[in-house]
Amino acid sequence: MAQTFLRTMFGPHSRALQEQDGSRTAYARMEAQAGDADILTARELDFIAARDSFYIASISEHGWPYMQHRGGPAGFLRRISGNRIGFADYQGNRQFLSTGNLAADDRVCLFLMDYPARRRLKLIGHARTTSDAEDVAALMPADYAAIGERAFVIDIVGFDWNCPQHITPRFGAADLAQITQPLQDEIARLRARIATLEAVTPQG
Repeated sequence: MAQTFLRTMFGPHSRALQEQDGSRTAYARMEAQAGDADILTARELDFIAARDSFYIASISEHGWPYMQHRGGPAGFLRRISGNRIGFADYQGNRQFLSTGNLAADDRVCLFLMDYPARRRLKLIGHARTTSDAEDVAALMPADYAAIGERAFVIDIVGFDWNCPQHITPRFGAADLAQITQPLQDEIARLRARIATLEAVTPQG
């Protein structure tokens, strides 16, 4: 459930608009449910572990939001313990926008997408970075062609799932390979059958 997410994200103006729209009563019931944090369950953790990219938003010292894309092999964003997740920051980023923003304001929002399945998950939490070699090594994906420079550690306080409306399905190479594999298998069987028939059919 997204009680903490809703209580945290709904401001006075959002609530006023919900009153006008007629949706405030339902959201108020959800916000009122007990709990200090939205606890990540197997559903969220499995979704997080399957992602090979996500977007992370932080707040600059000038008050502007900043959104950054992060990527890696599936599972590079992973659970550390409890509601704590993290990922390795690879060498090469020299603007230090997200890293610098966290020095002034540790609040972040993560946006995770599964385009083929038309699913999305939003996470909010408090983040910090560390250059401790053990922390970085623990979050570096195995056999990945990148050098870990620091680690982002995020304590999730809330999350929310969104409906699939208006999400256009998009498929990567692995998705397409899985979809077309039955056709490839059938083509291979037919080729083998043709080769067998040609071998036993008299020529001329």
